[in-house]
Amino acid sequence: MGNEAFCKVRVGKQESEGKALLETSEILFRGDFRLKIPLSTVKSAKAAGGELCLETAHGAAIFQLGSQAGRWLEKILHPKSRIAKLGVKSGAKVSLMGEFEAEFLREIRALTKSVTKGKSAPGSDQVFFAAESNEDFSALRKITPSLSGAAALWIVYPKGQKHITENDVLFAGRQSGLKDVKVVGFSPTHTALKFVVPLSRR
Repeated sequence: MGNEAFCKVRVGKQESEGKALLETSEILFRGDFRLKIPLSTVKSAKAAGGELCLETAHGAAIFQLGSQAGRWLEKILHPKSRIAKLGVKSGAKVSLMGEFEAEFLREIRALTKSVTKGKSAPGSDQVFFAAESNEDFSALRKITPSLSGAAALWIVYPKGQKHITENDVLFAGRQSGLKDVKVVGFSPTHTALKFVVPLSRR
């Protein structure tokens, strides 16, 4: 997916190998030490010799990303909007199930007037389903039959929680007969996983 890398990171006198993750609004690193760098705090960014160097208020953080350094720099300097990453097109037919933040609703309604709330409308191009706990997945039985062609089901769930994890979401989607194809940082607090009907069943 390009937003995750095993690499070496250097911050001051600290250096460690670990896993780096480029999210919508921050970069996370887990190794012998942990980093969380909000992109809003990055003063400058450059890539050279396979290294991505970020100047922050707390000094420089250098990520040895190899061939990915340039791509990460581009994503940091010119980030895609949330709607672009979710692939919502102008005039798309969208269904919303569950509670979503007001900002997301404004983004959707700026693109399309064809928005159904509270159910999955047949013929939807995108269905967004907000899951706050595993109990919410029972609603997938009603959503899956309404999906047709290349329609996308996005399950939006809280990140970093024990009561609902990425594995829980993947299991629920696959149990419903769907294929997971993409993950997107939905917000600082939530992640979105995209599912589609397998090609063999379209």
